[in-house]
Amino acid sequence: MMEHAVISGVGMTSSRIGLGTWAMGGWMWGGADDAEAIKTVRAALEAGVTLIDTAPAYGFGRAEELVGRAIAEHGGRERVLIATKVGLGWRAGAVHRDASAERIRVEIEDSLRRLRTSYVDIYQVHWPDPLVPIEETASAMATLLERGTIRAIGVSNFSPEQMVIFQTIAPLHVVQSPYNLFERGIEDDVLPYAAGRRLSVFAYGALCRGLLSGRMRRDTTFTGDDLRQSDPKFQPRRYGQYLDAVAQLSRLARERYGRSVLALAVRWILDQGPAVALWGARRPDQLWPIADVMNWHLDHDTRASIDRILAETITDPVGPEFMAPPARAAQAA
Repeated sequence: MMEHAVISGVGMTSSRIGLGTWAMGGWMWGGADDAEAIKTVRAALEAGVTLIDTAPAYGFGRAEELVGRAIAEHGGRERVLIATKVGLGWRAGAVHRDASAERIRVEIEDSLRRLRTSYVDIYQVHWPDPLVPIEETASAMATLLERGTIRAIGVSNFSPEQMVIFQTIAPLHVVQSPYNLFERGIEDDVLPYAAGRRLSVFAYGALCRGLLSGRMRRDTTFTGDDLRQSDPKFQPRRYGQYLDAVAQLSRLARERYGRSVLALAVRWILDQGPAVALWGARRPDQLWPIADVMNWHLDHDTRASIDRILAETITDPVGPEFMAPPARAAQAA
């Protein structure tokens, strides 16, 4: 049975697992198969997932188009929460930040067309733009909310300081941040801020680019434009440390609960406070373990054991900062 959470301030209810669609776009994930992607969205809906998270930058519109097509084929648009994003532009296959009011006005229309919908449930600023005042971005988002084009406002990869500025101009309902067993930086700032302001947290990268799936091996290779070729966690010295941690976490999950390391990793996120864990997938079989995550909890001793394993095995941790896109000035240089 799927767990649900209320999106604070707007009365929407979401499944606590959301489908992440970055890999479906193909870009930075070594390609993707459109037919499989559509089957994956439909399989997620049939498994009780009601939140689909996407973005224009995921395959330069491709992921949004696939999501729109899949929902149209499945039916029941009113029962699905579509969360998409705004504020990244691209040129010649390279992405840069652009959260200007003009970009937002143009991009919302493009997203509505690709998604085959007249409204977006949750519209999120993908990255803060250092070249655009946050107030300008927030004002453009507030206008879309007032018009009913979007039903809730979110920000992604924002610090509490940036959210404070944003909230002087527009309401804020959702914050999306990287969060998983290996990337816990938001515990010091974003999570407490969100709890204090009653913002719903969407945790992306729940399986840390597949590291916590239990499927990675020391000889696993990545091809094409797969971002893991440049991910510091997947470079030889650190990669071994992370795989050692996964092996010990897998043993812990099996001995304590009879479950997989994947189930342990996602359950840990949900028990830490985020409303939704975003589960990236591009094939239906990658969604099969969802049922193993629901309706149980980690006890205190297990959480302490997890912290001990991480401290002992990962002696050179690194965060997700490598994924941050450049500002336009850096892009043009």
